[in-house]
Amino acid sequence: MFITNAYAQSATDSAAGVFGGSGFEMIILFVPLMVVWYFLLIRPQRAQQKKREEVLKNIRRGDQIVTSGIVGKVTKVVDDKELEVEIAEGVRIRVVRSAISEVRVKGEPVKADAA
Repeated sequence: MFITNAYAQSATDSAAGVFGGSGFEMIILFVPLMVVWYFLLIRPQRAQQKKREEVLKNIRRGDQIVTSGIVGKVTKVVDDKELEVEIAEGVRIRVVRSAISEVRVKGEPVKADAA
């Protein structure tokens, strides 16, 4: 009454028939999925990464930046990887460019002295 009969699979049933067929059918299913994945996730992320690298590369003296929750003004570009930032009157710290989360105000370009 509460017990059902258990039947064994026949030898003609294969795992390929249960899981969707041949490898070619799996390729037909996964290729469109990978194309959609590329256009919805990978491509926009690369564009955003290039934009961030460009912003970090173009930081110059006078820009106001935010790093680790600290807002400061760039006083000196030390090298390609470090900046000197003034966070208070007379208080300057060195910051690695990759730690900068955003550039708030772009400063005026530095004028060359006509000497």
